[in-house]
Amino acid sequence: MKVKTILVSQPEPKVENSPYSKLIDKEKVKVDFRPFIHVEGVDAKDVRQQKIDLRDHTAIILTSRNAVDHFFRIAEEMRFKVPDSMKYFCQSEAVAYYLQKYVVYRKRKIYVGKRNFQELVPLIKKYKSEKFLLPSSDALKDSIPEILNGLDIVWKRGIFYKTVISDLSDLRNVYYDVLVFFSPSGIESLLQNFPDFDQRDTRIAVFGNSTVDAATDAGLRIDIKAPTPETPSMTMALQKYITEANKR
Repeated sequence: MKVKTILVSQPEPKVENSPYSKLIDKEKVKVDFRPFIHVEGVDAKDVRQQKIDLRDHTAIILTSRNAVDHFFRIAEEMRFKVPDSMKYFCQSEAVAYYLQKYVVYRKRKIYVGKRNFQELVPLIKKYKSEKFLLPSSDALKDSIPEILNGLDIVWKRGIFYKTVISDLSDLRNVYYDVLVFFSPSGIESLLQNFPDFDQRDTRIAVFGNSTVDAATDAGLRIDIKAPTPETPSMTMALQKYITEANKR
């Protein structure tokens, strides 16, 4: 079965010449983007009910741009002026760069990991005396609290935003050759929006082991997986599959 249409369950990339643009140009396929999940902030009252006082913390652990946005949103709602002395531990350079939206980068104490959370650990260990706050969503990887609990530090998690399933009812009678998923929540959204979903000839592409597990548990047939040694990105995996499928 040839591939002509693809639906990616994420927002469209804002950068020009994204890998998807190259895929579209090379393979002459139609690629649409639609978030299957979205983020909604909780209000300051909910944060207070979690017994969180921003004044108690001297360092913030930021794992995503959403965490950055919602930390500063809650600070504003609570009328908390974030002190210049606050330390920021960012999981990646992308998160640290995004932090500039709210603070003057060169005047703040910002510590940056390489990519995954484990790589941030040596930096956190250097500042064990700090009181850390982890602003997160309700859907946080279990490994993160486990890692922090093993570091002999004072830390607290706050749920500042929630992952919510998007309404996809307008797609009920729209069909794509390939559906692309990056998280278990995306699979959950598909099944909640379309409980009678029948895969048939629809190819399912998944990124990451947890997404593979969710798709398998849901009884879906997985046709495309990433990352692999041969195809470390989703666009590379799609490219390889489409090249082979469209030759037939």
